[in-house]
Amino acid sequence: MTPERTILLGRITRVHGFEGAVTVKLEKQFTEDISGMESVFLEIEGKQVPFFIDYTEPAGKGFIRMKFDGYDSAGEVHEFRGCSVMAAGNWEHKEDTGHSIRDLIGFEVNPGTIPLGRISDIIENPGQLLLDVENNSGKRILIPFHEDLIVEINLDLRTVTMIIPEGLTEVN
Repeated sequence: MTPERTILLGRITRVHGFEGAVTVKLEKQFTEDISGMESVFLEIEGKQVPFFIDYTEPAGKGFIRMKFDGYDSAGEVHEFRGCSVMAAGNWEHKEDTGHSIRDLIGFEVNPGTIPLGRISDIIENPGQLLLDVENNSGKRILIPFHEDLIVEINLDLRTVTMIIPEGLTEVN
């Protein structure tokens, strides 16, 4: 699910308040309205990691305030200070669908042709989401929800096709 082209929106300059919002200083050349965006990518340790947006709001000339789904305290977003905020280059305004990362619960995880199991929970660690997948025999497997591992998310079929690193299912 790595975007082919991204646009640098700006950088996270600080944490705002106690509920987990951040202030983003926009790039000077960025003039588009981003209120319709559903997700962005944060550049963390050289990798672009996807984050769903809970809300955005103006925060002064050249700044916006942004809150990510599942991050509800200042401590959870503190490490994002200084991170670049990127948008997929082909994003378009979408109506608020009310979707969140938690909507993936119940989706089937497929590493290929054989289903691995169903997502029973989303574990939200700072900087990394984990899918808690339960296979048919009841075994729980924790899989990093990272853009490099995601091949496709099909909302109609309720499936997440992923590349599962060798040995990951045995570690859990």
